[in-house]
Amino acid sequence: MCIALVSTSHPDYALIVLDNRDEYVLRPTSRPKWWTHQESGNKVLSSRDLQRRERGTWMGMTKSGRLAVLTNFRETIDDTVHPIHGIRSRGGMVTAWLGAPSDETLDQFVTKMLEGGLVKGVGGFSLICGDLKPKRSKEELNGNWVQEREVEPLVIISNRSEAVDGVPRIGGRRGGVWGLSNTVYEEPATWPKVKQGSQLLQGAIDKAVADGSGEAELSELLFSVLDHDTLPAVARRAKMDFDERLDFLKQSIFIPAITDEDKEKDMVYAMEQGRMKAAFKYIENESDEILEASRHDDGTLFDKGAYGTQRQTIILVDWDGNVTYKERALFDDHGNLVEHGKGDVTFKYTIDGWN
Repeated sequence: MCIALVSTSHPDYALIVLDNRDEYVLRPTSRPKWWTHQESGNKVLSSRDLQRRERGTWMGMTKSGRLAVLTNFRETIDDTVHPIHGIRSRGGMVTAWLGAPSDETLDQFVTKMLEGGLVKGVGGFSLICGDLKPKRSKEELNGNWVQEREVEPLVIISNRSEAVDGVPRIGGRRGGVWGLSNTVYEEPATWPKVKQGSQLLQGAIDKAVADGSGEAELSELLFSVLDHDTLPAVARRAKMDFDERLDFLKQSIFIPAITDEDKEKDMVYAMEQGRMKAAFKYIENESDEILEASRHDDGTLFDKGAYGTQRQTIILVDWDGNVTYKERALFDDHGNLVEHGKGDVTFKYTIDGWN
């Protein structure tokens, strides 16, 4: 069960975003890189899901500062109105915003998605999205636009959203922390992992500010939030059915690798197949990436192997529009555990048009 946390509490940063992607660890997934959205030409930074032909993602940013973060919604099997697996990929909801025309505003996007029914036919999801840019106001004396110490708010849309005016907005005020997992957005949060994550994130930021921590120290404090493991011992038992574990997964920010007898066999097989092969697939060529996604689109690896926190991501945006985008891989492509920090990939850039 994924978790996304957003904060405006650090005085040096306009926005901080944390994310744990909880997934079957053998699900084919690329490492983050810059790629070009074919229809819009937007430059996008993200990892990509190679399980589905859409090559969607669970989170990403554009050169212009668009942000999108996805969490699944845990649907019930008997809910025919909201299918567990839709015709279209959830990851396509992320790229729908990151690849939207540059002149399309956030409000226009929300209206298009809801009134056009584009959130239907997709498995359960919630999407945090918005344009990362500072709010601006006109000075009364000379009429110049000045940058305020706030950013434009983000919105949260889902396959349950109905009215445009009812869509939650977050991140638009200083000193706030917001959390979202595999349920509808709630304020205040009710899921234990979301409440815990929000508290721990605020605590980490308070400590970093009090200690005068730099970016490296702050990043490790933030990763420690994502590493927080409070999964009850009963949920770690190999013989427990996966569906029985779902309620327990609500209790822990970090999900350790969970297997059963069959999934353990999947892991052993994947590790044996991966011997003498590269730990990760770095696919630079667009046509090769399409081929890789097509190869897995039959769903053969959808629920193979252990389930747990597969990737962790931290995004820092300072008041000059400088972005640090860091993804930490916890498993390689063959299901082997990666030592903490050894699977880190970091990108730094400045948002176009920030100033």
